[in-house]
Amino acid sequence: MSNSALIVIDIQNEYFEDGGMELVDPLKAGKNARRVIDQFRRRKLPVVHIQHISSDPEAMPFFIDGTRAAEIHESVSPMPNELVIRKHFPNSFRETELLDYLRRNKIEELVVVGMMTHMCIDATVRAAVDLGFPCTVIDDACATRDLEINGSVVGALEVQHAFLAALAFFYAQVQDTETYLELH
Repeated sequence: MSNSALIVIDIQNEYFEDGGMELVDPLKAGKNARRVIDQFRRRKLPVVHIQHISSDPEAMPFFIDGTRAAEIHESVSPMPNELVIRKHFPNSFRETELLDYLRRNKIEELVVVGMMTHMCIDATVRAAVDLGFPCTVIDDACATRDLEINGSVVGALEVQHAFLAALAFFYAQVQDTETYLELH
């Protein structure tokens, strides 16, 4: 664990009550993410916050730079010494300094928490593994939402399970907060 970094993806006000894209149980995910963050802080391991900012507010009217909705949620507020990386795509590595930071700091493995499981968590974890970083995803420190396809609604719990099961098949070890904290 000494060469691990925690990647906290998009835990922003937009995903909470009164946000433009409220997820299912974001408070629970934020609370669990905070528990993992606290452990990394106690062990003086790197915590990297990822903040999604819309590159085209007219096309995507969410995560508008300078708005309260785009701010990182208070449950996981970064400490002054923690890196905050702004991104414009689901993959936290795309057109950001994340890879350079991890290599420069000799990070060998990643622990991932955040939002949305079916989008930014999935894209980032797959990219991380392709770049050579083994990943652990803390399932109950992530959140998603109901999705719709061809007129049918897929519930958030089903979305969460399907995406985490797919990641667990090859890309990541998937654990809940309690298990992760007990093992580390």
